[in-house]
Amino acid sequence: MINEKRISENLKEFSFPRLSGSEFEKRSFNIARKKIEELKLNPTIQDFSFSTFYSRIYPKFSLILFTWLLIVFFLNIDVVFNIVNLVLFFMLTTFLIFITRNPEKIKFGKIYNSQNLFLSISSQSMNRKSQNNIFFLSHLDSKGQAFSIKIRIYLYFTWIISFPIGLVINILISFFLVVNILHLKIIALLIVIINSLATIMILINTTNNKSNGAIDNASGISCVLELLNYFSIPKNRLNNYNLWFVFTGAEESGTMGVRNFYRFIKYFDRNKNYIINFDSIAKKVNLWDHGLLNKKYFKSFNYILENKDIITLEKKTYRFYIGTYSDGLFLLNKKFRGLGNGDRSTYNYVHSKKDDPDKIEISVLKKLCNFYTMLLKELDNN
Repeated sequence: MINEKRISENLKEFSFPRLSGSEFEKRSFNIARKKIEELKLNPTIQDFSFSTFYSRIYPKFSLILFTWLLIVFFLNIDVVFNIVNLVLFFMLTTFLIFITRNPEKIKFGKIYNSQNLFLSISSQSMNRKSQNNIFFLSHLDSKGQAFSIKIRIYLYFTWIISFPIGLVINILISFFLVVNILHLKIIALLIVIINSLATIMILINTTNNKSNGAIDNASGISCVLELLNYFSIPKNRLNNYNLWFVFTGAEESGTMGVRNFYRFIKYFDRNKNYIINFDSIAKKVNLWDHGLLNKKYFKSFNYILENKDIITLEKKTYRFYIGTYSDGLFLLNKKFRGLGNGDRSTYNYVHSKKDDPDKIEISVLKKLCNFYTMLLKELDNN
């Protein structure tokens, strides 16, 4: 049975600043490991090192490069100036794309250590080597920033919209005969200023260790631990699916934990495996379906309808992200199917000092866990 008190206790216990690669993240790892071992289970530990270049330097440096390109086109000093800057731009962007193809392998800049913690509970099927697996994921680390996720998303939207518009206008001014060119130059100047200000704001959005990370992601950790408690009881285990419980490190540093964990599941059959990611849940739940829900699961759909005030099933799946990323999105882009769990209403608090346990409704976490016990039983029986 899902235990609301235990969820609440776990939520509070994991609500403290725990920046990726720090002693505080290690503390959260040790707490999770102890709780697993108290259930007489033996987790696997995967140690790894990572660089903060990909998550903290690469995005900002890339924005500087593109904003500079926009300014170059606007200034349009002379042909030589433009050509030199274009050559430098393409050389640097090519280099950045090359070294970030496998960001978990980058070993320059500041290097930190982290770890993943995971275990598998076998199905009750006679075939102990079943290829059917369900993965529950949450991440152990947290981070604080100068701006909340909501502000950061607005800044990225502003940048993404202003850059192509500004580029097109400046190209028109530079290479084509355009009527009312003075008006276009004024518009181009305004767009360059807006794009530059967005870049500056993103640059000063520095990372710190000042957020308690209750929503992001002690809420997810609490859900995965509670489901582990439930399914660790032999009678509750599934007949046809092995269950994996995965606690990743360094998610807030470019999803480094899941990138390293991916080595274990890289060759798993995408048609026989599902990913369920828990990240940032507070007072409501947005469910992003990536191919797990089926119309035949009547009880699960009825449960969603009965709790429609707190559970919303999203109609679209987005593989493209702006300003945020997650373990679930990483695996979705690797063609895994499953469900993502989050709460859009949390964006004002996540990555800020306001990310505290009092922002979370424990009853919502309990209902979400109940939903998965129901859904997986229906999946198991079909």
